[in-house]
Amino acid sequence: MINLTIAWVLIPLFFGLIIYLIPKFDRYIALTVAIFSTVYALQLFLTELPFTLTWLDNFGVSLMIDELSGYFILTNALVTIAVIVYCWNIGKSAFFYTQLIILHGCVNSAFISADFISLYVALEVIGIAVFLLVSYPRSDRSIWIALRYMFVSNTAMLFYLVGTVLLYQSNRSFAFTGLSTAPTEAIALIFVGLLTKGGVFISGLWSPLTNSESETPVSALLSGIVEKAGIFPLARCVLMFNEIDPILRIFAGGTIFLGTVYAITEKDTKRTLAFSTIAQLGWILAAPGVGGMYALAHGLAKSAIFFIVGNFPSRNFQELKATSIDTRLWIALLIPCLSISGCPLFIGFGAKILTLDNLLPWQTIIMNIGATGTVIVYAKFLFLPHGQETEIRHGLWTPIILLILALIATNIFYFQAYTILNVVKSLIIIAIGWLAHFLIFQRYVLTLPRVLEQFEHLIGMMSVILLSLFWLLTVR
Repeated sequence: MINLTIAWVLIPLFFGLIIYLIPKFDRYIALTVAIFSTVYALQLFLTELPFTLTWLDNFGVSLMIDELSGYFILTNALVTIAVIVYCWNIGKSAFFYTQLIILHGCVNSAFISADFISLYVALEVIGIAVFLLVSYPRSDRSIWIALRYMFVSNTAMLFYLVGTVLLYQSNRSFAFTGLSTAPTEAIALIFVGLLTKGGVFISGLWSPLTNSESETPVSALLSGIVEKAGIFPLARCVLMFNEIDPILRIFAGGTIFLGTVYAITEKDTKRTLAFSTIAQLGWILAAPGVGGMYALAHGLAKSAIFFIVGNFPSRNFQELKATSIDTRLWIALLIPCLSISGCPLFIGFGAKILTLDNLLPWQTIIMNIGATGTVIVYAKFLFLPHGQETEIRHGLWTPIILLILALIATNIFYFQAYTILNVVKSLIIIAIGWLAHFLIFQRYVLTLPRVLEQFEHLIGMMSVILLSLFWLLTVR
């Protein structure tokens, strides 16, 4: 198993470079690597976990693979396959597939890292790969968005690196387990870097513009897997160091509120999905121990929705209501929207029930309101008028079918959720959300300010989160 894991980590990096040597087979190589990653992820669920691997003791690489890793790795593999298939016939160059596979490998590395230096390297390479993918169209707009992302990412990683140095200074180790004896400022600096990288709360407000202005497959990657590379280490650290669990749950609640409110009021489809991603990341952190299943449910559904919305005739909800969308697109949109709303028969139902069953008492009301808010957000898509036939890109259907089948098949991961009480509760939440959409939110137009997303305020948001973390850690 150890040798297989080492090969699995190195293969994407190796073949990402091989693509340059034989660009004629770029798509086939990339798809083969992603399929291998899927097979590896699936066999993790049949393997005795966790298992660890350490090289060079305190100065080296520490890896740990557990059930939580398995869910995140499977999400990465399936979303990457869907993106490759989506891009199959749209003329992407070998450069695009190279960056895609290197990104895939580094995200996997982030999901198994158990020391802060290995994680730092993985996150930095992820940042470079995302920069190159976002700027791939080479337009002035795409280059500016990519530079904006890189600036925020590098600043966040600077905070993170300073915290890592302070952690090593206190216990002569870079391992995650060193958090138990780390100084408060080290924990705060490391966490603000991860919260920003993961797009959480106000420190993650770089995400809506980056997600909405990127090409459709890149948006699916960012929302489906990339931001989870910052979320996963937070969840793993909480499982090792329970004292910070309440703090992370507080940020989860704030993230759900912020993302949901903005998503409900947003008039642009891709920005709505981007803000919804912020809220859904909060769901993963609300119950870190079981966040893996929610990450899988969200990654599959959100990627499918981005693919479908990318083929709408407009990004403006008002224009879509006036012109209607193709019925075939609406039918394809139905399943991922129902899944992410927590409807039975899809993994989103089991993931939401599992999360709600693992909350602290004070979270219950907040999370049930958040669940209703999620339904309201996706009611905006579900109840768009449809009937007009339009030309749809032929290559859209294969990745959509793949993701929909995955949403149904992975439903078996938590079949215990199917009790009469849970099914009824879920249907009531969906009914309340739909009624709220029709009676309130569809009738009134509310525009929220975007000032916090402005470039000059992004670092300020990080500083606010840093001070909040330091205060919460001090009084814990």
